[in-house]
Amino acid sequence: MRLYADSSKCCGCSACLVACSLNLFEENNPKKAALRVVPHFPEPGNYELKVCTQCGECAQVCPTGAIQRNERGAYFVDAALCDLCGACETVCPEGVMFVVPEMSEHSWKCDLCGDCVLVCGMNVLWIAEPSTQAA
Repeated sequence: MRLYADSSKCCGCSACLVACSLNLFEENNPKKAALRVVPHFPEPGNYELKVCTQCGECAQVCPTGAIQRNERGAYFVDAALCDLCGACETVCPEGVMFVVPEMSEHSWKCDLCGDCVLVCGMNVLWIAEPSTQAA
């Protein structure tokens, strides 16, 4: 399973970011979300959602084995094992692996909880098998 996004529907409300930060850190802090809403203004005048594709590149380079799979098959960060080395952030092709020592004692990424999907009023996000891309 993985998270998909249809950026053409995004209104930039950031509800997904709030839901994500509440799940991962139990705080309302969109900067601690594991996805990004990238504004493209004034041209072309839209938003682009960057989401984790669960490719596993972060897990492959983690020297401590802190990035593991959960019961849904999504990669997550075991905070007790993370040493904030930054190797995972460097290889993330989507730019949604985060290592910010000032904000957290461990790196973070999407754990495929689905909270962002539930709060999105524009039906931008959905979870599906990698071979299934229809919303």
